[in-house]
Order: sequence, then structure tokens, then C-alpha cells
Amino acid sequence: MMPPLGPTAANPDTTPEDTASLLQMIAHQVSPADQGHFDELRSENGQLRDLWKDFYAHIGHSGVQSLPEFANTIDRIIRLNGVTYNVYAQNKDHERPWSLNPLPMLITPSEWREISTGLSQRAKLLNLILQDVYTDRSLLKAAYLPSALVVGNPGYLHAMHGVRPLGGIYLHVVAFDLARGPDGRWWVIGQRTQAPSGLGYVLESRLIVSRLFPQAYRDMKVQNIGSSYRKLLEALAKLTEPISNGTPRLAFLTPGASAETYFEHAYLARYLGIPLVEGADLTVRDGKVYMRTIEGLKRIHGLMRRVDDEYCDPLELRPDSSFGVPGLLEAARREQVVIANALGTGFLESPAIQGFLPTICEYLLGEPLKLPSLHTWWCGEEAAWQEISPHLKTQVIKPTFATNPSTNFDPAIAAILGENELRQWRHRIEQQPSIYTTQTYLPFSQVPIWRQGAIEPRTAMLRFYAIVDSQGQWQVMPGGMTRVAAVDPHIVSLQSGGSTLDTWVVTDDEVDTFSMLPSRSGIARRDSEHNLVSSRTAENLYWVGRYTERTETTLRLARQCLELLSRNRRDSQPLEQAISILMLRQGLAHPGTPGITQDARAFADDLIQHLWKPGAGGLYDTVDALEKVMRTVRERLPPEHVEIPARIKQLLNAGQGSEQLELQSRGQYLITAIEQLELLEVPIAALVGYQLDRMTRDFGWRLLAAGRLIERLVHLGGVLKPFFEHGAVYTPRGFDALLNLFDSLITFRSRYQRHQDILALLDLVITDPTNPRSIACILNDLRQQLAALPDIEPILALLPSLDWDGESIKTLLVQIDSVTQAANTISDAIGKRLFAHVPDQLYAT
Repeated sequence: MMPPLGPTAANPDTTPEDTASLLQMIAHQVSPADQGHFDELRSENGQLRDLWKDFYAHIGHSGVQSLPEFANTIDRIIRLNGVTYNVYAQNKDHERPWSLNPLPMLITPSEWREISTGLSQRAKLLNLILQDVYTDRSLLKAAYLPSALVVGNPGYLHAMHGVRPLGGIYLHVVAFDLARGPDGRWWVIGQRTQAPSGLGYVLESRLIVSRLFPQAYRDMKVQNIGSSYRKLLEALAKLTEPISNGTPRLAFLTPGASAETYFEHAYLARYLGIPLVEGADLTVRDGKVYMRTIEGLKRIHGLMRRVDDEYCDPLELRPDSSFGVPGLLEAARREQVVIANALGTGFLESPAIQGFLPTICEYLLGEPLKLPSLHTWWCGEEAAWQEISPHLKTQVIKPTFATNPSTNFDPAIAAILGENELRQWRHRIEQQPSIYTTQTYLPFSQVPIWRQGAIEPRTAMLRFYAIVDSQGQWQVMPGGMTRVAAVDPHIVSLQSGGSTLDTWVVTDDEVDTFSMLPSRSGIARRDSEHNLVSSRTAENLYWVGRYTERTETTLRLARQCLELLSRNRRDSQPLEQAISILMLRQGLAHPGTPGITQDARAFADDLIQHLWKPGAGGLYDTVDALEKVMRTVRERLPPEHVEIPARIKQLLNAGQGSEQLELQSRGQYLITAIEQLELLEVPIAALVGYQLDRMTRDFGWRLLAAGRLIERLVHLGGVLKPFFEHGAVYTPRGFDALLNLFDSLITFRSRYQRHQDILALLDLVITDPTNPRSIACILNDLRQQLAALPDIEPILALLPSLDWDGESIKTLLVQIDSVTQAANTISDAIGKRLFAHVPDQLYAT
């Protein structure tokens, strides 16, 4: 849910004099673009451009004055929604929030007509090139494309030669990077054809920024972008008709939580209403793709992928890939799955391709390119290298085959290199010319952004998306992502600290009002086919439940132990013995640590280490495991929910260590530790509340609930025995401690006042069907959750029932032992039947 935004930017009472004053202030205070760069804000005569005048007139003085608050609002929303971009996917510490500026980039209607027409033509052209290269190869035979540039490119998949995807569509989404040159002309800098990213970030940016300036967004007639996402789904559904009989199942294939744009994968999958899957969730049987779900194998007809080609199939491509699906290429060859984008499209991302597009366009379409590419020379052609070599100072040197790590490098702008560096580059090119491509250096335009209390110009590059529709034509989404440089005007890169702007396309036609977001009038319920829960997702949700309950029970047990240690220990030996056993069983004490009775100080020090220290196997590690498993299913959880474990870890990190404890008296450090544990109770309660009230009651939630209940059975079932064996329950402190561990002390006191009645206690914590912490109630709740799952009858048969006559406590404890064992057995059975799909097997000897 979007949190409340800042004050309304528009002021309906603004007078023409106020507007004129504001525009004069903007013109005076905002610096012009650097020399040699097109100024998006100002025209050649130094006046504000009409579209920017219109924008500032709509937001008024109040809107400009609110920019600092808007920037803070954006940062808050991004943190709450967990919008991240992992700079280095292999290092979680480099995960950082997405950077979004409050000011938009503005595109006029006439500019948009030029851009959209040109990019639609390019998408069509690129699709024709793929079709030719993978079938007739007339472009290679007639030398419109050098064979070495295509078949020698790691992005070209020889295994896909002769394969024509369903509908003849190779490119379902194409991302184009554009920039405006000093003369105001638009140039295509590059294209992403393999697994183009950014659509999720574009949508999130639009939802945020449009609400900062609602009147400007509405009155300026900024075109909405929701229809583009719908068209993509409709196109995929249309393409799958030959294999789906009109009821397609789609899925979104991600490399997993380690991917640098994983937030976007989860976000898009949720927005589009399709399951997010990893390679392990899918299997290929008889040339068809299936998803492993808790309902069994379900046929998948279309895959939107964010996994690069080489990782998609470990059988035929990279054997070390854990991201792909064995047999996926064979399924594509048999035309039994639509893959968006098709496998083998990556070679078109080579910058060298740009140099050949003008003549190819004339050859295939019989018309010139409507949007020009930067002048490009592939150094693998000797004539091209000889032509550009004397002018290398005017070029940007780029890798021809960036997908190959051995030939990849950061682009070098020759104009800013010293003579010695330029000489070294020239030598490298001459040694291995085919891996180098040069493009004419283009100073990009500069757009106004809000930064550090002022509006100032920054170098910008725009990304737009051409999306195929159900008629096989490419429509350009009327909006996109504008990336702006951090400081260096030559480099526009998010990895270098750059930021992004929402890109507003102003229309002089009708504004499309379609949105895929829920509206007040309601949204059609999705068919159960759209709510498939993969076995991996189900398993992770199950462990979200178990780790959540384990965190809660560990906290309660640790607090009970600390309170025991901090009080007068007279006549508490039975309780100390029982608590020592439970602490060891819960992983809050090392096996060799003396019990509380033998050495209370040593036991306390060991407990503190297990609470705060990572790697000790205690509370911190439980929360860390919870955080990791929640991030793997973040598309199914509220963003605020996913961030709670991180906040708990922050509180634990701020906790005391053994070196601080030595500086305090024993009583003081125990009290301090209890106070620090109390700080964890609110976020843990919020975590439980989100799970109870903020999640759809589908199969995934049922398994999460079942995980919590099974963990509760295992823990509480193991609490009773040591309290009775050591007689702790027969002491006043032990009696209350047992009720506290069952979270039932207040209920007991309200019913029985302060009577220490053992049978009443057992009735409350064992057989009372109204107490959610009683063993009987837990069993009943677990039975209800499991009964709602598919093919679960054999597991339901494992659930025991309690049969206690209310007299023999020993008989009851034996039954409780059997309940605990049954809980572990049921957990294993759930894993085999619903997650691993391993059938029960009988072996003859």
C-alpha cells in the first residue's frame, strides 16, 4: 500500500503574476547545461521551454518549495516497499535502495511521435533479422552482416538454428537506450534484446512521482503506461493458443534473490498476476515445460524470463548453471513453450550491430531507419578499422562481445584519455580487432534534477520499451526510465551512483485510463490457474512459518531464563534444571556449558552469546534464516513484512556483548539483557500480525500456518516433560514459568486466580479447545490447515488425537511425547509429498 505522500503540489489559487515570478526564479537560479550539451530545460535563446513552463506553472511555488520533502517522501516509500538494486549480486552488503529523483523528464507529443515510430520500426527490423539469421541466413550470405560478428558471438545459439518460435515472434520486449545530441536530434545508443530489465522500476517510479504532482500529471495529459503491460500479457496468451487451448499458464523465470534486479522480478510477477519461479521450480517432460506445484505438475505454456541465455539450460548450454531448466531448449525446438524473449537473441545487443542496421533496414523493409544509430565501426572489419583509426580520439571504445567475460571491459571515452592511454588502446585493438567496436562520442543532453537543495542539470540517457501486441506489432510504451549521471557528465550509470527520473510523455490525444491495479469498483477475481504455488515457494513459506514461531518461542524462553537468573535463586533448583534442559534443546546453550545450578554466571554468559552473536546458532541466526527465506518469496509478502527481520537484527546488533557485560554487575547486565529483549517484542508481534491479516488464504498461506503450528507443537510438546520430571511445575515459580512458556498465564489467572492446581493447568495447556496454545487446539488448527491442501489424506492420517481421562499425568506425558514425534513425522511427510514430490516406496528384501 502506498504510504501518505507530501503536501499537494498544485495551488489552484496561483495568479499569473505568481507564475511569472516562479518561472523567472527558475530561469535565474537553475544553471544552464554544460557547453556542448543540449539543454532540456532551456531553448537556444535561454528561455524555458514551453513544456517545462507548463510543468512549473502547474506545481507552483509550493511544489518547488516542497521538493526537499518530496525527495524524503520518495526515499521513505522506496525503503518501505523494499525497492532495491543490487550493485554486486554476489555481495548482499552492496544491495542498495533504488535511486529516484522527484522531478520527471518531459517528452512533447511531437517528440514522442518521432520516438515511438522509430522504435516500433526498429523492433520489427530486429525481429526480422533474428528470423533470417536463424533460418535462411540471407543476410549472412549477402554480407549484410559479417558471419564472424553473428555466429562468432557468444550470444548466438547454434542449437537454435532452424527453430522458429510460435507466431514467429522472437522479441516480445525490446529496451532501447536513447540520447539527445547537442543539435537536439535523438540517437539510438544501444538495445537490450535478451532479457531487458527496467519495466518494474518504470512502473514503481510512475506510481510514486505521479502522486507527488497529481494536478500537473492530470492537466498536462501525461499518458498512462498500464495498457502496455496488459498488451504484453494478451500477446503471450495469443501466441500460446496453439498449445494451450485458450487457457494459457504463464510464469516469470528469475535467477533468484541474488539477481541484481530481483526486486523488479518479484514486483512484475505480482503486478502481472503470474507466479515467480526459479529453474528448480520447472521441469521438462516429453518436450513440455511443467511447474512443480503442491498440486502436482502443471503445464506452463509461456515463460517471461530474466535469465540470460547461457544459463537457461544446463543440459545444452552451461552445465554449471543452477538457474536454468534442463531440456528448455528442446521444449523451445518442439514449439511447446513461448519464451519471452526467445532464446538466442543476445547477439543483437552487440554495439557492432548498430553499424549495419541502416543498409539492412533498406534491404528488409525497403525504407530508411527513422531513428539513427550512432556512427559505428566494427574493428573486426579491416576497412572499418583503417577508416576510423586516424580519428580514434573522437570515439568511444566498446566491447563487441560484452556477454563474454574474457572480452568484456568498461567502455573508454577516447576524448578524455591521455596520449599514452590512447596509444595503449590502439595497440590492443590492432592485436585483437574483432572484440572492439567504436562509436562516435555523443555529448548527451542534460535534464534538470533536484539535488542537495537545488535544481541543477545532469547528463541523461533514456530507456524506452517496445512491446509486442496480440496482432504481432510492436507498440512503444508511452513512458520509460531516464537515467542521469552522478557527477561525471560523460558517464550515465546506476552502478556509478547515478539516479533515475520518471519519464512523462505528454499527449495531445485522449489519455488512456486503463490500469491493472485494483480499483474501487473492484477487480475480477483471478482463476485458480493464476494462483499456482510452486513447490519451492510453498516450502519457503512453510519455513517462514516455522522460523517465525521459532523466533517467538526462543525469545520467550530466553526471557524466562534471564528473569530466573536475575532473581533470588532460593528454592529454584527444580526450575533451573528444567530451564537448562530447554535452553540446550532450543540451541541457546552449548552442550558443554554447566547448567544454571552448577554455574549460573557461565550459563548466563553463554546465553547472551547465543542471543546476540551471529554464528552461535541462537536467536540471531534464527532471525537471519527467517530473513533469507522471506526474501525468496517477497513477491507474495507485503514489503513491510519482508523488512521486519532486518529491523530485528539491527536491534540485536545494538545489543550488548560479553565485553560490555563484564563491566556491569551480574544483576544489572541481566536486567539490561531483558530490556533489550523487550524491544524485540513489537516487531515480532508485527511480523505475526502481517502473517495473520495481510496475506491471502491460498495454499501458500495454509502451509505457512501449518509450519507455525508444527513448530509450536514440537516446542510446547517438549516443554512439559522436564517440568514434570524435575518437579519444577510443583513449585510456585515453576508453575508460573510453565504457563508463561505456553503464553497462558493471564488466561489461567483470570479463570483460577492464584490457585496452583495442576489439573487445571493441564486442562488449559493440553485439552482446552479455546486456548490457541493448548496442544489439543494446535492439533485441531493444524488439521484444518492441512485439510485444505491437495492430496493430503495420507498426511492427515498421521495426526494423533489426545485421549486423557484427566487422572494419570504419566499417561498424558507419554501421549504428548507421541504428539511431538508425530509433528516431526508430519513435517517430513509434507516435504516429501508437497515439496519434493517423492512417492512413498516399499522395498522388498
